[in-house]
Amino acid sequence: MEYSYIHLAGYGRVYEVAKRAGGRKARVAQRSAPLAAEHQPVRPGETGGHFKPLKEEGVAAVQENIFRILEEVGFGDATPHCIEACTAVGAVLGDDGRLRMPRATVERAIGQAEKSLVLYGQDPSHDLRISGQDVHFATAGAAVMIVDAEKRAYRDSLAQDLYDLARIADTCEHIHLFQRMCVLRDLPDNYEMDFNTLYCSVMGTAKHVGTSWSDVAHLERSLRMLHRVAGSESQWRARPFVSQSNCFVVPPMKFTDEALKCLRVAVEGGMPVLLLSAGQAGATTPACLAGAVSQAWAECLGGLVYVNAIKPGAPAILGAWPFVSDLRTGAMSGGSPEQGLLSAACAQMGEVFELPFGTACGMTDSKLPDFQAGAERASTALAAALSGANIVYEAAGMYASLLGACPESLLLDNDVLGAAMRMTRGIEVDEETLSFDTIRDTCMGGEGHYLGSAQTLRVMQSEYLYPDFSDRNSPTVWEGSGKPDPLQHAIARKNEILQKHYPAHVSDDVDRAIREEFPVFLSREAVGRG
Repeated sequence: MEYSYIHLAGYGRVYEVAKRAGGRKARVAQRSAPLAAEHQPVRPGETGGHFKPLKEEGVAAVQENIFRILEEVGFGDATPHCIEACTAVGAVLGDDGRLRMPRATVERAIGQAEKSLVLYGQDPSHDLRISGQDVHFATAGAAVMIVDAEKRAYRDSLAQDLYDLARIADTCEHIHLFQRMCVLRDLPDNYEMDFNTLYCSVMGTAKHVGTSWSDVAHLERSLRMLHRVAGSESQWRARPFVSQSNCFVVPPMKFTDEALKCLRVAVEGGMPVLLLSAGQAGATTPACLAGAVSQAWAECLGGLVYVNAIKPGAPAILGAWPFVSDLRTGAMSGGSPEQGLLSAACAQMGEVFELPFGTACGMTDSKLPDFQAGAERASTALAAALSGANIVYEAAGMYASLLGACPESLLLDNDVLGAAMRMTRGIEVDEETLSFDTIRDTCMGGEGHYLGSAQTLRVMQSEYLYPDFSDRNSPTVWEGSGKPDPLQHAIARKNEILQKHYPAHVSDDVDRAIREEFPVFLSREAVGRG
C-alpha cells in the first residue's frame, strides 16, 4: 500500500492517506480529460448581477438623466437617412440641427429591441445566448503593436499576428468570442486592411467574430465573402457568425457619417451590431462617474432608436464602454478601479433596460505580462462579470491601455477569466451541497478528514476550477521542478499552438474561391493550407 502525506496549511496537521499505487497518475489523467458540459465548473453564460455599484435610488436617477440627455441635448451631425428614419418614429430635428429623441420614442425602440439574441459561431458548439445577465468574455481592441514577451519589446502588428491571435483564442475555453485585436500595419490600403482583418479572424477561429469597417463599400464587399463562407446569403442570414463593432457616435453626443452608413448596411444585411460608445471620462464624457454612465447609455440608446427605425428587432448589443482618464496626465487608464466601476454600473443599467449589453474591461496599463497586468485585469474583468455584463470585451491580451496585444497573454488570461467566471457562478445551496451526511459520517466514525470521501471525489471536477498556468505547488516541489515560470510556460504553449493548430472549419474550396475574388494577403501556406 502507498501512502500520501498531506499538510493542511495553518493547522499544523499532517494526514496520512492510504491510496493504491498509481492512484495519483490515474487522478491526473482523469483531471486532464475533457469534461462533459454538465460537469464543467464554469460554462459560457454563467449568471451575474451580484455586484451593484449603483444604489436603487441612483439607478432611478441615472435612468431619468439618460432620457433627459436624449430629449433635451440630442445628437449633432446626423446623416440625412438617420434624420429621415428617426423623425419618422418620433425624433425631432431642432433649428440648431440637433436630433432629439423624446422619451416615448426611446421607450418604443427599447420595446421593439430583441431582448435575447444568439451570437452564432461557425461551429454551432460556440453559439452564445446573449440575454438576461448571462456573462461571456471576448477579446477586442485595435492595437497598433504586438507585445513580444520573449524579447520584452514592442513591434508593429501585422496580418499574420491577427490570424495567430485568433488561432490562440480558438483554443481558450474562457474566451467565448473573438473580436479583432490589432491593426494590420503591413496593409496600408484601407479596403485591403478591412477585408483582411475579417479574413484573418474568420479563418483563425470557429467562434463568433467581431470586427469593424472604415467604409461602407468595404462592408458591402465583405458581406459577399461571408455569404461564400456560409454557403449562401440565406444561410448567412439564418446564422450570421460575424458582428459589426460600430462607433456610430463620437462623444460627446455627435453622430459620425461613415459609421452610420456602415450601421445601416449591417442591419439591412442581417449582421448583428455592437452599438459602441467609447468616451473617456474627464475628456469626452464627464469626469463624474454617474455622468459618464448617463452619457454612454444615452449615446447607445440613440443608436438603438436608429437601428429599430431601420429594422425593428434587428440584433443589437448596447456597448456602453466609458473609459477612464488619469486626470493628472490625461492618459487613458484602462486598468484603473474606476474602469471596473464604470463598466459594472453600465451593466447594471443594462439590467434595468433589459437589453443585451457589452462593455470593455480587462485591459491593463502595464506594458508586459507582470503583477500589474494580472492585478488590473482580474479586478476590472471580475467587476464587469459580477455585475452581469453579457459580454466583457477586451478581457484578454491587451496592454499599454490598448496600444499592444500580447499572444501569450491570451493563455495566461484564460486562467484569470476562468477564475472570474467561477466567482460569477457563485455557490449553489441544496441538501447535497450542505453536506450534513458527509460531515456526520466523517466526524462520527470516519477518518476525521474529507480527503478521500466519496463526495470530495465526486465534486472535485464540477465544484473546483484548476488553472493551466498558475503554479500551486509548495516551494520545495516548485524548486525541484526547475522553478517553472508561468510566462515561460505560456510562451512554450503559444509556440506549440502556432505550429500545430490550423482551424479547418472553412473548406479549401471556399478558401480558394475567396482568393479568386478578394485580395487575400496571407498565403495559403500561412494559414496551413500549403
